[in-house]
Amino acid sequence: MTNQRKLTRTAAALLALSLFLTFSMSAPTVAQARKEKSLYLRLGGYDALAAVVDDFIGRLVGDPRFEKFFAGFSVDSKKRIRQHLLDQLCAATGGPCVYMGRDMKTTHQGLGLSEADWNAAAGHLIESLDKFKVGKREKNEVLTFVSSLKKDIVEK
Repeated sequence: MTNQRKLTRTAAALLALSLFLTFSMSAPTVAQARKEKSLYLRLGGYDALAAVVDDFIGRLVGDPRFEKFFAGFSVDSKKRIRQHLLDQLCAATGGPCVYMGRDMKTTHQGLGLSEADWNAAAGHLIESLDKFKVGKREKNEVLTFVSSLKKDIVEK
């Protein structure tokens, strides 16, 4: 092999190594991308979720439109509903909780929840998220999850 050819190969190898190092140091790796905080952590963890859930439930219970849905529930039953809601939201956002409640279709079947009920409840959830100054990105992610449940909650 001639010296010119060896020099060309060496230069090409150095250029390739240089490009590899440049891109590998500037581009996020898969491991780095996976280190992004979960929605659960970005929301502030369990206590922050509990505060939002408690505020949201307080708004629902205090709204005359929803009185009929909570009538007849004991204090203990209301606490169980609160815990199920908190566990479901915690699990859905990547937290350490396990949701042990029933599926949404079974839970809401026969309640006759309408589109108007859904919209009113969604408005209360947005007010609760806003009260605790949940960021736009996180708020949208929570609302996307909640919206995915609508088909099993609203009865036609």
